[in-house]
Amino acid sequence: MRGRRWWYLFPPDSNPPALTPAMMIGYMANNVLPLRAGEVVRVYVVARSWKVPHQSAAARAHPFWTTLATLVVERVLDSLVVVLILAVLVLVIPVPRFLEVAALVVLAIDLVGIAVLIGLVVAPDGCARLITRLAGRWPALQRRAIKVFETFVHGLDGIRTPSHAVPLVAWTAVVWLTPALAAWTMLLALDLRLPFIAGWAVLAFVGLGVSIPSAPGYVGVFHAAAVLAVGLFGVPQATGVGYALLFHASQMLPVTLLGWLYLVREQVSLGEAAHARLSSPGP
Repeated sequence: MRGRRWWYLFPPDSNPPALTPAMMIGYMANNVLPLRAGEVVRVYVVARSWKVPHQSAAARAHPFWTTLATLVVERVLDSLVVVLILAVLVLVIPVPRFLEVAALVVLAIDLVGIAVLIGLVVAPDGCARLITRLAGRWPALQRRAIKVFETFVHGLDGIRTPSHAVPLVAWTAVVWLTPALAAWTMLLALDLRLPFIAGWAVLAFVGLGVSIPSAPGYVGVFHAAAVLAVGLFGVPQATGVGYALLFHASQMLPVTLLGWLYLVREQVSLGEAAHARLSSPGP
């Protein structure tokens, strides 16, 4: 489902390959590498196989920056959903003050990101002139920066394509409803008869917690967020820890296994992907 939504973030005239495998490899890398390195890994996996014959060296860099642009949009979109869920929770259940503050910080960052994206989409020529002026003393760097900028802006064409709007909203709703249902059914599996909103609380708290770079697999951050979420509904801490451990395992183990299988199938080295140079995403 996330792979399908990701496809709608790409420009309509593009045909990116292996989105779902790249996404699963990236999630697997997040589970075994620190600092959310999997985000760069999945961009690299897409760019690595997204080749057009007889391209120049400069043109081969296009897929990387185009894919990176879609990832930036995806991060902003998902952060807005987390903030929206937390805003609804505040109206329904008592949410700790520090989480409200954290949500406001994330919202502020998202608004800045949205403003920048709007500026790139609405006034790309002005942004290009600014880059030209800033890098005027270094012609080679100026040409490189303008090329990367143009490619990045092209990667934003997906979100300003009218035919992509409805599918993006629909798939975003499905992408977030499904894990909320998973969080809630895990509560039922442990005989914790909580309302469905508890699943949303777990999802929002965990989403907020893992949004910052952390340990591989979000160990500790994931569990603390899940324990805090179910604690709001009267679940004892010991029981909450058991729930957090089981729910984390149910999310981490299948993703890691599928990611490794896709890694083998795509014939990609995790080390190669994790240390890929931005200036040379292709082999």
